[in-house]
Amino acid sequence: MDVGAIIGAVTRTVATRTRDGKSMRVVIAERDYETDIEDLWNAVTDPDRIARWFMPIEGSVGLGERYQLKGNAGGEVLACDPPKEFSVTWEFGGEVSWLTVSLSPAGEVTRLRLEHSAHVPEEFWSQYGAGATGVGWDMALMGLGMHIKTGTATVWSPEEINAWSASADGRSFIVRSAEGWVAAAIADGDDADAARAAGERTKAFYTGDTPPAG
Repeated sequence: MDVGAIIGAVTRTVATRTRDGKSMRVVIAERDYETDIEDLWNAVTDPDRIARWFMPIEGSVGLGERYQLKGNAGGEVLACDPPKEFSVTWEFGGEVSWLTVSLSPAGEVTRLRLEHSAHVPEEFWSQYGAGATGVGWDMALMGLGMHIKTGTATVWSPEEINAWSASADGRSFIVRSAEGWVAAAIADGDDADAARAAGERTKAFYTGDTPPAG
């Protein structure tokens, strides 16, 4: 696994916006995939293909429909414009956030832009920062890339995920991903020292290490 190439393939941005009169944090990840827009749209909307690179899913991405990821988030499809964009609510643990996935041709590749927006409690952002969400999406985009390249299933069991996270490649991926989200948060205006400290706690969470004090 070329961890550097995988990490470098993603552009990470953090933004601060408002929704319903409240401040909202947004993590944005962009990556190019070597396929056409119709194939990439199918990969991110067809339940059979989503289950091959992300996780099993019930429902559909039709406007007004509902979906449910097995053991994870569910929600409602708020907008759908095949093969360009869809937006859904991301409902998990009693909280609601918003996810938008946009596709656009970029020469011989197709660019995917993922935006995950949430009203994040300041104490949680201070503890983990953008990486809490961003590292997970980096892993998902890696799985999508492996699926697009090979056409095969790339979903791992929880045991395989834990083993990979503890491996040299897994730890390197998590560390570099978290550091990328730290840099994006600082670029958005977060205090640099606080963002780096949050990044260290995010690394510890994903690798299973003991988090640093403070």
